[in-house]
Amino acid sequence: MDIKVEIPAPQSTNNGDAKTPLLASQKSPSTTTPQTDQNSLIAQAISSTFKGTAYLACRLPTGTVLAFQLLSPILSNQGVCDVAFKTMTAILLSLCAVSCFILSFTDSFKDEKGKVFFGFATFKGFYPIDRTVTISPAEAAKKKIGPFDFLQAFLSMLVFATIALLDKNIVDCFYATPSVEIKEVLSVLPVANGVVCSMLFVAFPTQRHGIGFGVDKTSITS
Repeated sequence: MDIKVEIPAPQSTNNGDAKTPLLASQKSPSTTTPQTDQNSLIAQAISSTFKGTAYLACRLPTGTVLAFQLLSPILSNQGVCDVAFKTMTAILLSLCAVSCFILSFTDSFKDEKGKVFFGFATFKGFYPIDRTVTISPAEAAKKKIGPFDFLQAFLSMLVFATIALLDKNIVDCFYATPSVEIKEVLSVLPVANGVVCSMLFVAFPTQRHGIGFGVDKTSITS
Protein backbone atom coordinates (compact mmCIF):
# COMPACT_ATOMS: atom_id res chain seq x y z
CA MET A 1 0.00 0.00 0.00
CA ASP A 2 1.48 3.36 -1.04
CA ILE A 3 1.32 6.33 1.28
CA LYS A 4 1.27 9.75 -0.37
CA VAL A 5 2.54 12.72 1.58
CA GLU A 6 1.44 16.10 0.34
CA ILE A 7 3.81 18.97 0.89
CA PRO A 8 2.01 22.31 1.08
CA ALA A 9 3.10 24.84 -1.51
CA PRO A 10 4.85 27.97 -0.18
CA GLN A 11 2.53 30.84 0.32
CA SER A 12 3.11 33.83 -1.87
CA THR A 13 2.84 37.43 -0.85
CA ASN A 14 -0.17 39.52 -1.66
CA ASN A 15 1.50 41.05 -4.72
CA GLY A 16 3.00 37.79 -5.88
CA ASP A 17 6.56 38.96 -5.23
CA ALA A 18 9.28 36.91 -3.59
CA LYS A 19 9.95 37.55 0.06
CA THR A 20 12.84 39.80 0.90
CA PRO A 21 14.68 40.18 4.18
CA LEU A 22 13.17 42.65 6.57
CA LEU A 23 16.29 44.82 6.82
CA ALA A 24 16.77 44.90 3.07
CA SER A 25 13.21 46.02 2.47
CA GLN A 26 13.51 48.97 4.81
CA LYS A 27 15.40 52.02 3.62
CA SER A 28 16.92 54.25 6.24
CA PRO A 29 15.41 57.71 6.19
CA SER A 30 17.53 60.63 5.16
CA THR A 31 19.49 62.11 8.02
CA THR A 32 20.02 65.50 6.35
CA THR A 33 18.79 68.33 8.47
CA PRO A 34 18.86 72.10 7.98
CA GLN A 35 21.57 72.31 10.66
CA THR A 36 23.71 69.81 8.73
CA ASP A 37 23.28 71.82 5.52
CA GLN A 38 24.26 75.00 7.34
CA ASN A 39 27.38 73.38 8.79
CA SER A 40 28.30 72.10 5.32
CA LEU A 41 28.00 75.59 3.83
CA ILE A 42 30.11 77.03 6.65
CA ALA A 43 32.77 74.35 6.07
CA GLN A 44 32.83 75.13 2.35
CA ALA A 45 33.21 78.84 3.07
CA ILE A 46 36.08 78.18 5.47
CA SER A 47 37.76 75.89 2.93
CA SER A 48 37.45 78.54 0.22
CA THR A 49 38.88 81.14 2.57
CA PHE A 50 41.96 79.05 3.32
CA LYS A 51 42.46 78.26 -0.37
CA GLY A 52 42.37 81.97 -1.12
CA THR A 53 44.78 82.63 1.72
CA ALA A 54 47.17 80.01 0.37
CA TYR A 55 47.07 81.69 -3.05
CA LEU A 56 47.77 85.08 -1.50
CA ALA A 57 50.62 83.66 0.55
CA CYS A 58 52.34 82.84 -2.76
CA ARG A 59 52.45 86.59 -3.41
CA LEU A 60 54.68 87.10 -0.36
CA PRO A 61 58.42 86.54 0.02
CA THR A 62 58.98 82.99 1.21
CA GLY A 63 61.69 83.96 3.71
CA THR A 64 59.51 86.64 5.28
CA VAL A 65 56.56 84.29 5.73
CA LEU A 66 58.80 81.55 7.13
CA ALA A 67 60.43 83.94 9.61
CA PHE A 68 57.02 85.16 10.74
CA GLN A 69 55.67 81.64 11.23
CA LEU A 70 58.75 80.61 13.22
CA LEU A 71 59.08 83.69 15.41
CA SER A 72 55.47 84.69 16.03
CA PRO A 73 54.73 81.89 18.55
CA ILE A 74 57.94 82.71 20.44
CA LEU A 75 57.79 86.50 20.49
CA SER A 76 54.05 86.51 21.22
CA ASN A 77 54.41 83.89 23.97
CA GLN A 78 51.72 81.88 22.17
CA GLY A 79 49.21 84.66 22.60
CA VAL A 80 49.82 85.37 26.31
CA CYS A 81 51.47 88.78 26.09
CA ASP A 82 52.59 91.42 28.52
CA VAL A 83 54.06 94.77 27.49
CA ALA A 84 57.44 93.26 26.56
CA PHE A 85 55.95 90.50 24.40
CA LYS A 86 53.59 92.96 22.72
CA THR A 87 56.53 95.22 21.86
CA MET A 88 58.55 92.36 20.39
CA THR A 89 55.54 91.13 18.42
CA ALA A 90 54.90 94.63 17.06
CA ILE A 91 58.54 94.89 15.98
CA LEU A 92 58.30 91.52 14.23
CA LEU A 93 55.16 92.58 12.36
CA SER A 94 56.75 95.87 11.33
CA LEU A 95 59.94 94.23 10.07
CA CYS A 96 58.03 91.62 8.10
CA ALA A 97 55.78 94.26 6.53
CA VAL A 98 58.79 96.39 5.54
CA SER A 99 60.47 93.29 4.13
CA CYS A 100 57.41 92.55 1.96
CA PHE A 101 57.47 96.13 0.69
CA ILE A 102 61.19 96.29 -0.12
CA LEU A 103 61.45 92.83 -1.70
CA SER A 104 58.65 93.76 -4.09
CA PHE A 105 61.21 95.94 -5.89
CA THR A 106 63.63 93.07 -6.48
CA ASP A 107 63.90 91.21 -9.76
CA SER A 108 66.10 88.63 -11.48
CA PHE A 109 67.77 88.02 -14.80
CA LYS A 110 69.93 85.40 -16.54
CA ASP A 111 73.41 85.81 -17.91
CA GLU A 112 74.73 84.23 -21.08
CA LYS A 113 75.26 80.89 -19.30
CA GLY A 114 71.69 80.79 -18.00
CA LYS A 115 72.60 81.50 -14.37
CA VAL A 116 70.04 83.52 -12.42
CA PHE A 117 71.05 86.70 -10.61
CA PHE A 118 69.01 88.96 -8.37
CA GLY A 119 69.05 92.70 -7.99
CA PHE A 120 67.08 95.81 -7.07
CA ALA A 121 65.00 97.89 -9.43
CA THR A 122 65.47 101.66 -9.19
CA PHE A 123 64.07 104.69 -10.96
CA LYS A 124 67.14 104.75 -13.22
CA GLY A 125 67.45 101.07 -14.01
CA PHE A 126 68.45 97.83 -12.37
CA TYR A 127 71.41 97.06 -10.10
CA PRO A 128 72.44 93.42 -9.55
CA ILE A 129 73.42 92.38 -6.04
CA ASP A 130 76.43 90.57 -7.47
CA ARG A 131 78.51 93.43 -8.86
CA THR A 132 80.69 91.03 -10.87
CA VAL A 133 77.92 90.53 -13.43
CA THR A 134 76.60 93.11 -15.85
CA ILE A 135 73.22 93.64 -17.44
CA SER A 136 72.63 95.37 -20.75
CA PRO A 137 71.34 98.96 -20.56
CA ALA A 138 68.26 98.03 -22.60
CA GLU A 139 67.34 95.24 -20.20
CA ALA A 140 68.06 97.40 -17.17
CA ALA A 141 65.73 100.06 -18.55
CA LYS A 142 62.93 97.49 -18.83
CA LYS A 143 63.32 96.56 -15.16
CA LYS A 144 63.28 100.05 -13.66
CA ILE A 145 60.62 100.99 -11.14
CA GLY A 146 57.18 101.79 -12.51
CA PRO A 147 53.93 102.99 -10.89
CA PHE A 148 52.52 99.46 -10.62
CA ASP A 149 55.51 98.37 -8.53
CA PHE A 150 54.30 100.56 -5.68
CA LEU A 151 50.84 99.03 -6.01
CA GLN A 152 52.33 95.54 -5.82
CA ALA A 153 54.41 96.51 -2.78
CA PHE A 154 51.38 97.96 -1.02
CA LEU A 155 49.31 94.87 -1.83
CA SER A 156 52.06 92.64 -0.44
CA MET A 157 51.87 94.51 2.85
CA LEU A 158 48.07 94.11 2.89
CA VAL A 159 48.39 90.39 2.20
CA PHE A 160 50.85 90.05 5.06
CA ALA A 161 48.38 91.90 7.30
CA THR A 162 45.76 89.32 6.28
CA ILE A 163 48.09 86.45 7.20
CA ALA A 164 48.85 88.11 10.55
CA LEU A 165 45.16 88.64 11.36
CA LEU A 166 44.51 84.94 10.73
CA ASP A 167 47.25 84.00 13.22
CA LYS A 168 45.68 83.08 16.56
CA ASN A 169 48.81 83.99 18.54
CA ILE A 170 48.89 87.50 17.10
CA VAL A 171 45.19 88.10 17.69
CA ASP A 172 45.32 86.77 21.26
CA CYS A 173 48.40 88.85 21.98
CA PHE A 174 46.83 92.21 21.09
CA TYR A 175 43.18 91.34 21.75
CA ALA A 176 43.13 88.95 24.70
CA THR A 177 39.51 89.78 25.59
CA PRO A 178 38.04 91.43 22.49
CA SER A 179 34.63 93.03 22.50
CA VAL A 180 31.83 91.86 20.24
CA GLU A 181 32.59 94.60 17.71
CA ILE A 182 36.29 93.70 17.62
CA LYS A 183 35.44 90.02 17.09
CA GLU A 184 33.22 90.93 14.15
CA VAL A 185 35.95 93.08 12.61
CA LEU A 186 38.61 90.39 13.09
CA SER A 187 36.38 87.77 11.47
CA VAL A 188 35.35 89.88 8.45
CA LEU A 189 38.41 92.06 7.75
CA PRO A 190 40.87 89.29 6.72
CA VAL A 191 38.39 87.74 4.29
CA ALA A 192 37.43 91.10 2.75
CA ASN A 193 41.08 92.13 2.55
CA GLY A 194 41.98 88.86 0.86
CA VAL A 195 39.22 89.19 -1.73
CA VAL A 196 40.20 92.75 -2.64
CA CYS A 197 43.91 91.87 -2.89
CA SER A 198 43.15 88.83 -5.05
CA MET A 199 41.15 90.95 -7.48
CA LEU A 200 43.88 93.59 -7.69
CA PHE A 201 46.62 90.97 -8.17
CA VAL A 202 44.65 89.50 -11.07
CA ALA A 203 43.90 92.92 -12.58
CA PHE A 204 47.50 94.15 -12.21
CA PRO A 205 49.82 91.13 -12.45
CA THR A 206 53.51 91.62 -11.84
CA GLN A 207 56.23 90.47 -14.23
CA ARG A 208 58.95 90.51 -11.60
CA HIS A 209 60.56 87.41 -10.08
CA GLY A 210 62.26 88.86 -7.06
CA ILE A 211 63.97 87.47 -4.00
CA GLY A 212 61.79 84.95 -2.22
CA PHE A 213 58.94 85.06 -4.72
CA GLY A 214 59.98 82.03 -6.70
CA VAL A 215 61.86 82.11 -9.98
CA ASP A 216 60.27 81.01 -13.23
CA LYS A 217 63.37 80.35 -15.25
CA THR A 218 61.43 80.04 -18.48
CA SER A 219 60.15 83.62 -18.24
CA ILE A 220 63.32 85.39 -17.09
CA THR A 221 65.07 87.26 -19.82
CA SER A 222 68.79 86.97 -20.30
